[in-house]
Amino acid sequence: MTPGPTKPHLSLRQIVQMNVGFLGLQFSFGLQQSNMSPIYSYLGADEAALPLLSLAGPMTGLLVQPIIGAMSDRTASRFGRRTPYFLIGAVLCSLSLLAMPYSSALWMAASLLWILDAANNVTMEPYRAYISDRLDPKQHALGYLTQSAFTGLAQTLSYLAPSLLVWAGMNKDLVDANNIPVITKISFLIGAVLSVCTIAYSIWRVPELPLTPAQRAEIAAKTPGVGATLREIWDAVVEMPQAMRQMAVMKLFQWYGMVCYWQYITYSIARSIFGTSDPTSTGFRDAVLTNGQIGGFYNAMAFLAAFALVPFARRFGAQKMHAACLTAAGLGMLAIPGIQQKAWLFVPMIGVGLGWASIMGNPYVMLARCIPPERTGVYMGIFNMFIVIPMLIQSVTLPLYYKPLLGGDARNVILLAGALLICAAVATLFVKVPVQAPEHA
Repeated sequence: MTPGPTKPHLSLRQIVQMNVGFLGLQFSFGLQQSNMSPIYSYLGADEAALPLLSLAGPMTGLLVQPIIGAMSDRTASRFGRRTPYFLIGAVLCSLSLLAMPYSSALWMAASLLWILDAANNVTMEPYRAYISDRLDPKQHALGYLTQSAFTGLAQTLSYLAPSLLVWAGMNKDLVDANNIPVITKISFLIGAVLSVCTIAYSIWRVPELPLTPAQRAEIAAKTPGVGATLREIWDAVVEMPQAMRQMAVMKLFQWYGMVCYWQYITYSIARSIFGTSDPTSTGFRDAVLTNGQIGGFYNAMAFLAAFALVPFARRFGAQKMHAACLTAAGLGMLAIPGIQQKAWLFVPMIGVGLGWASIMGNPYVMLARCIPPERTGVYMGIFNMFIVIPMLIQSVTLPLYYKPLLGGDARNVILLAGALLICAAVATLFVKVPVQAPEHA
């Protein structure tokens, strides 16, 4: 492909500004991680069915992200290559966040989650491709780890939002007719506002680089239509670099484990700290708030660690740092079920925070070194398949053995999550990352 315009070296301030949009995007994801399982339980869902009710995320990611990634590679609108997808996704995300906490039945909450996840996926991969498009390869590590830092900051705020409202004087036990706390409703309203505002800010402050006439002509010469887009995705899968294939094993363990953690951590805390499994009890609502607090802490750790990891990733390589951080996260999760005092839960969250910071940054540094720049969008979308396929496998398989093998006890799911992250760390060491990123074709 014809080389693009020269990419100017951006200041740290500009890199921060271009990643502000990730604040709103990841605030939405944080609300999902910390609140969707409790919302399902408030509406009468069984614990064993939680993975099946969470199918929306992996299914929409599998269907939407590769297609949107490929489409954004082919887009040459007057608004930019990636920008139209940011804006459309952000608006749909905001509308879904506004409606979610007003769900009156399981089917309504599950349906809205499908729309919300589809909207987030429309935004996600074009946003990651935008970072690669806009930055010189020497700044990729800083760009993606800054993105990881905003993930940590956004999810810190989203996890803490209900607790902050309680500390401000709101009643944690004030619920609506569907048993959904009012503090949850307000948290989702905040997320809806952030989703649109932060994306708009990033686009305004650091717009995309304009395509050259030669690049526009090359995009225009490509065969249009959905069929051509699907063929391009298939060709990219066939021609996938070896290192990217090797990362699939790492991500299988990594994301199966992380989804297990997010879905069942509240239920594990409810049993080990508050001695309850009843979602209508005060103890369960206390467990939800406790999860928000420790989740806010590990995401704050991720925010700080993301910047701290930059020099270490440069010196030792993103691969080794990722393996070390996954190990720390796995050990932290293995310790959680045995803790019976709330204050001690913050200790293993240090390891979880390190792992989460690395998950949101280092794999993309590794990926950027092995894919051709002209196919960044489609490969970012395919890389997301390495996230959603493990999620799909988890959604289908965990309900089958939750009761017979794990005793119907959420604490055993957290132990499983820790073991899987350590397996992911081992798999990471077998990835052969190229020393230099490939040039334009």
